[in-house]
Amino acid sequence: MKNIKFISLSLLFFGTMSHAQDLEQAKKAIDAEQYQQAKTILKTLIASKPDEGKNYFHLGDIYLTLNNIDSAKIYFDKGITVKNDPQFNYIGLGEIELDKANAAGAQDNFTKATADMKRKDTDQFLYIGRAYTKSDNPDYKKAAEYINKVIAIDSKSAQAYLSLGDAQFGDKNANGAFSSYRTAYDLDNTLIRAKMQLAVITKNAKSFPQAVKSFDEIVASNPNYGPVYRELAETYYFWGVSEPAKYNDYVKKALGYYEKYMSLTDYSLESRMRHADFLILAKDYKALEVEAQKMQQLDKVNPRILRYLGYSAYENKNYDASIKALSDYIAKADPKKITGSDYVYLAKAQLAQAISPEGQITNQAQFDKAIAELKKAVTTDPLISGDFSELGVNLYKQKLYSESAKVFELSTKNPKSPNYVLDNFYLGNSIFFDAANKATDAERAAMVEKLTLADSAYAIVIEASPTTQDAHANKAKVNRFINTPEAKAKAVASYEEYINVVTTKGAEETAKAGVKSNLIEAYSFLGSYYSETDKAKAIQNFEKALALEPGNKYFTQSLQVLRK
Repeated sequence: MKNIKFISLSLLFFGTMSHAQDLEQAKKAIDAEQYQQAKTILKTLIASKPDEGKNYFHLGDIYLTLNNIDSAKIYFDKGITVKNDPQFNYIGLGEIELDKANAAGAQDNFTKATADMKRKDTDQFLYIGRAYTKSDNPDYKKAAEYINKVIAIDSKSAQAYLSLGDAQFGDKNANGAFSSYRTAYDLDNTLIRAKMQLAVITKNAKSFPQAVKSFDEIVASNPNYGPVYRELAETYYFWGVSEPAKYNDYVKKALGYYEKYMSLTDYSLESRMRHADFLILAKDYKALEVEAQKMQQLDKVNPRILRYLGYSAYENKNYDASIKALSDYIAKADPKKITGSDYVYLAKAQLAQAISPEGQITNQAQFDKAIAELKKAVTTDPLISGDFSELGVNLYKQKLYSESAKVFELSTKNPKSPNYVLDNFYLGNSIFFDAANKATDAERAAMVEKLTLADSAYAIVIEASPTTQDAHANKAKVNRFINTPEAKAKAVASYEEYINVVTTKGAEETAKAGVKSNLIEAYSFLGSYYSETDKAKAIQNFEKALALEPGNKYFTQSLQVLRK
């Protein structure tokens, strides 16, 4: 759905007095986000007055707002053929071209819309500005340019200032938008949306108490104005996110306000979809599944409903249903509408099916499908890879090291992820433990490429956190598995750095059983490595190893040989 916060331009009063009352009712319904009611009114108007082009434009604009482009185009195409005011429908066709990133095609339609404008006409400019504002490919500066043409002709146009505020708001010019909305409301204090948008700016500045106060004032004076309850719902949700101790209470309030919003708008498919989007945000998956099932009863064709069914079914542990719904959604939806999250949810459901509660891969084919879906997610949205951490950690905790490594390979593709360093540590460990569990050296030799990746992963961890001692120790161990001259030299450097880190931390650290074991291993390897090139260093390391493990025959015999 296009940004519903910018629909207020549909309130423009134009049209003949013979049907002004009905058209005004339709525009009020649009402003109240009662789209089904507005469509019914406009279809009735078209049936009774088929030559009025503006009715086609309004109806097509509703469909465009709801992303039903095919239906919108049908009405715009019909509207340009009628007798009265057909030119407005070129604006709708122009917006469709903007949505397709065809700026030249859009401009051609806008030129047709303004070709016969009289000197004092403003409506076409205002609607063109609106098209630039709410397009899927908005140009807010171009929108402001057209809207300012209206203000130059009519400086008292409250609708123009309201629309200018929308353009400035979209362009992230909060100060400009605040001024324009305030001017709009000063010029016409019946413009509830202008007052509401002032509070929205306050909300976006995270001044949640003041925003709630402002929204409550609107409720007190206009208790049946639905959109304000949606804004209250969003405000309490974001307020809860910013204050975790109050999250549950605020989300409960948010859901209550959203139900109020639904009751005052309509329970059409479009409204239910907006509700479903909010339920995902609020993580109320039980309610989401109920809502999705109701939507499916209303429309068994719309693929977006399958997304809601898939998400909610996964969260409610109905994995078969989730896989079916999301697979069907991805097969039927416009590829441009498929998000990285869609692939991730499908992958999570497939992983749940592929792994037993005991941590065994019971369906390798399903597991492989899940990894393939995660790769598609990264291709669709490279930044989403940072969200894979939990999946990888769950596999890691189940000691499915080879499998967890495949997930962490993907999660570490986003250096800006907050989990980037930790995920690299898990990646290194997953590969190391997988190699350590191999039965033969030949099996480990086949993992050289992966072991090299582990070495690089540990290097990233060490660069970010040089005192992470296990990264040094495990980096040494993976290079020992690689076992080339270059790798052995890397192992030496890593063991020496490990020794430096833990001894610097003091006797309490070196006395720990795991640290002591790693120290013995490090001194032993260093002693062996230096025995052919630097006997003094070799003796020194074997002596330290023997001190930690007295009576070790290998250390004793090695020292005897070196001292001859």
